[in-house]
Amino acid sequence: MAAQNNAALPEGLEVGGYRIVKKISSGGFSIVYLATDEQGNSVAIKEYMPAALASRKSGELSPMVAPEHLNTYRIGLKCFFEEGRALASIYHPNIVRVLNFFRANDTVYMVMHYESGRSLQEHVVRNRSKEQKDVLTERFIRRVFTQVMNGLREVHSNRLLHLDVKPANIYLRMDGMPILLDFGAARQTLQRDITKSYPMYTPGFAPPELYKRDAELGPWTDVYSVGACIYACMSGIPPQESDKRLKEDKMPAALRVFRGLYSAELLAMVDRCLRLNSLERPQTVYAVQKELLNNVPEQPEFSLFERTGAQVRNIHHRVSRFMKDHNITWF
Repeated sequence: MAAQNNAALPEGLEVGGYRIVKKISSGGFSIVYLATDEQGNSVAIKEYMPAALASRKSGELSPMVAPEHLNTYRIGLKCFFEEGRALASIYHPNIVRVLNFFRANDTVYMVMHYESGRSLQEHVVRNRSKEQKDVLTERFIRRVFTQVMNGLREVHSNRLLHLDVKPANIYLRMDGMPILLDFGAARQTLQRDITKSYPMYTPGFAPPELYKRDAELGPWTDVYSVGACIYACMSGIPPQESDKRLKEDKMPAALRVFRGLYSAELLAMVDRCLRLNSLERPQTVYAVQKELLNNVPEQPEFSLFERTGAQVRNIHHRVSRFMKDHNITWF
């Protein structure tokens, strides 16, 4: 079944005691809305709407699911509901606060606290804009991801995995505090059940075990994605997809580009997080957090020559990746 762009719920619609204000985002698994509760408080509502299984046209409220996909749709719906219930029991400053979850329109909705700010992805893009052509500092990376590790430790202690850690799912509040959004456990359940596979992971941030049906998943799975996020903060682009790395691994050379911009300790940690063999990665996020906190060198003092050379290598790396991805050759 081909994926389609499903229609969002109309603005002004009331569902479950909330009024839809507008659609915030949509993907292959869900649609997220800005809404208000009965007291007029802003909330974010995530609607279970897997595009590989369900379709909804403009003006409709309930999705249409073909009979052959109905069982898989219901499995995903149950997992989404259980995930919402589990997250609602977690109260942590670095995890999105789930306020409510309910069934309506033959699907499930997860209501979350709405925060002002922007995603880490938006922050990286802005930092790479014409006005600010610069890399994110090591101090910023260590501070943000130390707090992200706090959130992941809480998630893992509750016998949950995130399974979709990426810059778009790390939200920076106005005070700079990072919050983990959009957990992917239910999505991964669907990925394993859909016969005609429709990718629900994010290329570049997904470790090789997420490409397999029966691979063992654990904290090390999220650790890979954390390493990929830190790499994206350094380079401004996602790392090479892990399935392609199994054929030709370019990541070790890619990380060497950043010598002169980041400390050897941080680069070595990212390299370990991005190991294709899950046994070679740090096995817990606590181990990663310890390195972020303890293996902090004195403020790296790179010469102008070192920084300029690293920036030139980084630009060359980005251009080369772009040209290869778009089949462009030099003449």
